[in-house]
Amino acid sequence: MEQEKRIIECVPNFSEGRNEETIRTIGNAIAACPGVKLLDVDPGEATNRTVITFVGEPEAVCEAAFKAVEQAARLIDMRRHHGAHPRMGATDVLPLVPVSGVSLAECAELARRLARRIADELRIPTYCYEAAALKPERRNLAVCRAGEYEALPDKLADAGKAPDFGARPYDEDIARTGCTVVGARDFLIAVNFNLNTTSTRRANAIAFDVREKGRPLREGNTLTGKPLRDEQGNVRMQPGTLKCTKAIGWYIDEYGIAQVSMNMTNLAVTPLHKAFDEVCRCARERGVRVTGTEIVGLIPKKTLIDAGKYFLEKQQRSTGIPEADIIRMAIRSMGLNDLRPFKPEEKVIEYLLDAGTKRNSLADLTVRGFVEETSRESPAPGGGTIAACMGALGAALGTMVANLSAGKRGWDDRWQEFSTWADKGQQLIMRLLRLVDEDTEAFNSIMSAFAMPRENDEEKRLRSEAIQSATLCATRIPLQTMKTSYEVFGLCRRMAETGNPNSVSDAGVGALAARAAVRGACLNVKINAASLKDRQTADALVAEANRIAEEADREEREITKIVESLI
Repeated sequence: MEQEKRIIECVPNFSEGRNEETIRTIGNAIAACPGVKLLDVDPGEATNRTVITFVGEPEAVCEAAFKAVEQAARLIDMRRHHGAHPRMGATDVLPLVPVSGVSLAECAELARRLARRIADELRIPTYCYEAAALKPERRNLAVCRAGEYEALPDKLADAGKAPDFGARPYDEDIARTGCTVVGARDFLIAVNFNLNTTSTRRANAIAFDVREKGRPLREGNTLTGKPLRDEQGNVRMQPGTLKCTKAIGWYIDEYGIAQVSMNMTNLAVTPLHKAFDEVCRCARERGVRVTGTEIVGLIPKKTLIDAGKYFLEKQQRSTGIPEADIIRMAIRSMGLNDLRPFKPEEKVIEYLLDAGTKRNSLADLTVRGFVEETSRESPAPGGGTIAACMGALGAALGTMVANLSAGKRGWDDRWQEFSTWADKGQQLIMRLLRLVDEDTEAFNSIMSAFAMPRENDEEKRLRSEAIQSATLCATRIPLQTMKTSYEVFGLCRRMAETGNPNSVSDAGVGALAARAAVRGACLNVKINAASLKDRQTADALVAEANRIAEEADREEREITKIVESLI
């Protein structure tokens, strides 16, 4: 299975929304850090506050966040700050948000380390909030920021209200920078559900039906009756149906419709597709229809993948289809194109992060382009790359048969069985497509090692070590191609035995392609292993390759026999 890329988001809020030069300098400090992508800079003049959004690998994001805090401390003087939004520091709040491949607990630990570093190196006192909180009551940002900037002299003199890191008496440095609140929280999605009504009252009623807080319990009339209170005098609430959501109804003059506007604070508890279905249900009960969905800001890819698979499963259709098709299903099912075109490349965090950074990939070429590139006089791409491509084609054929079987008329009770096999096939395809490029990269690494200088004994030693290291890598990659391609036989055998009989020949061709992949990669293992000085390692790699090749021959013969018997 493809390993999720480790990505986190950072959304710091800076106490400056009017000085363009200051905002630009802070943004440039973030953008200059390798491994991060600056996604959005949103200044507010009335609030005198700027929200910046950037993403990347965890360590890179933390470094960029530190550089941004450093610039803000240098450029923003809190003694002169005035704005409508609550604030307590030049960098007021700095949350880290897991996007993919990183847990909230990991983000919390990163946030604590970042808070300590800001306090130690920049001498800015820091509080930790939400998942990073070191005190239970400080999970709430409002508790950390109580009294705002003006209360700092008294707070810093009170041991119970002192910062988590960098506590000291109020001084001129603190007067200038204020304090910063660093934390970790789940990814928050802001989403609006479009309604075929202009009634704010009906939109609000739907919002109260679903939001976790719900609506006040009332005596008699549910709309105008007196609110019921508990023994402490608090208004009693009837909870809504969706946990971890906040929602309200409003009318949007620009579109001429009412919407249910929702913030979703924990997608693991309430995913987007669940919220969509529930808002649809509650709207329907009130004579209203949801016409589409508007995503405000950015969204993690997983949210759309989960939604697309959910709607495919509801239709009893295979989920083992390409990623782009799954996302297209999510877009259509939730009406993300209702108000304006929804472009995944502009709205999905992972796609934005990859934009402009992708290397030239052989796997992304057209069939003609790939064939022509192979035919040129350069030695790469060569046999190892073609072997990986053959394996991917074999997996694709097996997956095709699984998808055709999942949708076969009269086999409705078996759709999930074949969907599971198609999912496995898609995983094999992705792994082998990566090996298409990795094989060529390994060859290029050998060529780079041979090009290293060798003017003296030390340079000769380093060059020799680099050649051997690159050659070992170039031997192991085709061995991995063999192992992955061998897994294709299990898929093709199952499809030949139990899949759509009209496509049994496709399963057979898939097995032939897998055998060619294994045999071709085996030749590459042997030719590269011949250049290894460590003969014990070389012999072990060749022995393993020979064993897999023999087993592949047997698998292909047996699958072909099954196919021939059914034709």
